[in-house]
Amino acid sequence: MSLDELIHAANQLNETDLDQLLQQVVTMRARRKTPILPEEEVLMLQQINQSIPADLRSQYQALREKREAETLTPTEQETLIDLSKQIEVLGAKRLESLANLAQLRQVSLSSLMETLGIPNLNYA
Repeated sequence: MSLDELIHAANQLNETDLDQLLQQVVTMRARRKTPILPEEEVLMLQQINQSIPADLRSQYQALREKREAETLTPTEQETLIDLSKQIEVLGAKRLESLANLAQLRQVSLSSLMETLGIPNLNYA
């Protein structure tokens, strides 16, 4: 299958399947760069590359927009809080895996993030 055919096929995927494909491709690429990764590192990389599920992301965004428009109901406010907590847990697990992998590889967190192509977000 040619690269163009692969890209065309990927373009047909829904957002959730595309996220899963990207996660698997990133893991595959990491395995090729470091041909023999210990299983522990593979699991950490999978956690690091796990994205927020598309349905959770879209529901969260829709509720944030309603909050900004000041049309959020009390029930929707509770849902937004719950979704925020879920997203925070996913982010915390990702950060924990990043820190553990950096420690395992004996590199700084920022160096690992640069190696993995993860942008360093500065909240100044």
